[in-house]
Amino acid sequence: MEIKGLSADNIKLISKLKNEDSKVTDFRLKSYEYFKKLDMPKFGPELDINFDDVLYYSSSSDKINNNWDNVDKNVRNELNSLGVIDSECYLDGVGVQYQSEVIYHNMIKELEEKNVIFTSIEDAMKRYPELVFKYFSKIVSPNENKFVALNGACFSGGSFIYIPKNTHLNRPLQSYFRINKRSLGQFERTLIIVDDNSELHYMEGCTARSYSDSNLHAAVVEIYVGKNSKCRYTTIQNWANNVYNLVTKRAVVESNGCMEWIDGNVGSKKNMKYPCCVLKGDYAKGLCISIGVSKNGQYQDTGAKMIHIGKNTTSKIVAKSIAMRGGRSDYRGKVEIKKSASNSVALVKCDTLILDKDSISNTYPVDICSNTTSSLEHEATVSKISMEKLFYLMSRGLEKEEAINLILLGFTDEFKQELPMEYAVELNQLLKY
Repeated sequence: MEIKGLSADNIKLISKLKNEDSKVTDFRLKSYEYFKKLDMPKFGPELDINFDDVLYYSSSSDKINNNWDNVDKNVRNELNSLGVIDSECYLDGVGVQYQSEVIYHNMIKELEEKNVIFTSIEDAMKRYPELVFKYFSKIVSPNENKFVALNGACFSGGSFIYIPKNTHLNRPLQSYFRINKRSLGQFERTLIIVDDNSELHYMEGCTARSYSDSNLHAAVVEIYVGKNSKCRYTTIQNWANNVYNLVTKRAVVESNGCMEWIDGNVGSKKNMKYPCCVLKGDYAKGLCISIGVSKNGQYQDTGAKMIHIGKNTTSKIVAKSIAMRGGRSDYRGKVEIKKSASNSVALVKCDTLILDKDSISNTYPVDICSNTTSSLEHEATVSKISMEKLFYLMSRGLEKEEAINLILLGFTDEFKQELPMEYAVELNQLLKY
């Protein structure tokens, strides 16, 4: 089944195919009204998107399997070649979205016994409506920007995770998103709730085949971190160079909670993504360590946002930007310490590496401190590869390209230290000059 073009009738058809409650259909239609009224972003890369040409839904099956043998053989072989199936043995649970639907979900029995919920957002809306709608669209409102509204109208797939109170997972949960169709738009919606005194590490991977036509990926992620809880969200975005990646990610952190974004951006044609922590409770903590790598034809507009509301809150942003072979990699971030956030501390550290005269990198920081008892620091460096370092490495027998790759690995070491081993190995390959 495929649905092309954006209209109220097509949105109703998506909802009908999913057998949704009228409450969800109304939410979609209301979001569509916002979409029609909202303008395109007035910052970042120019987005040349013809919304009438986008496939808003494509799927051959709406069934979620927990056994790979029941997944279409061609799809299974494709995912196996990408290493998705083999990685499951290292995780507590895996979800896979192919095109517009989640096709596979599985979780170890121990987590089921602990009442952990890990499923698709549509399945959760039907099975746990009171829990889902207590948080759904409460952190990210559908009228915030045009692409959040688009997601609200067309969302399909994505994950719902609930970690009960006093529950710690020994290994990560992971979702994997794959686009393998010309002109497809993917609009997953992820909602994560880490209840009080609990901990979760969630990992996300995404890839797409390259086409001459553009693909669109407009996701929304909402995370609630309870009191004394911790959530780490690790992602390596490796979309093909024809994908517009326009994502809104935000977490609300309660007292003594901690939210960590480990955010890698090495793919896509144009990318706009700024993970946000709203430090609502006293002593809440937020961390974002990110990397944006742009090569020929790529525009990475990435960064982070930290909003301090509670007292004694702390945040740290570490952003690494690399521009090479004519690419553009920009940092865009915001730190705001509210008047109520007394005795709070924020640190921003931006490091940029430009490899040639055809590449570009800019920074667009906004730093606001509204009380006299808090501290906000911002450090920034911009550099090119040192000819002395390059000469030294080449004098030790390395070819020029090998020497550049070694320097890149050193520059990104602070980011890679936060990655699981298999993600760090993948990043090493993607960073090659």
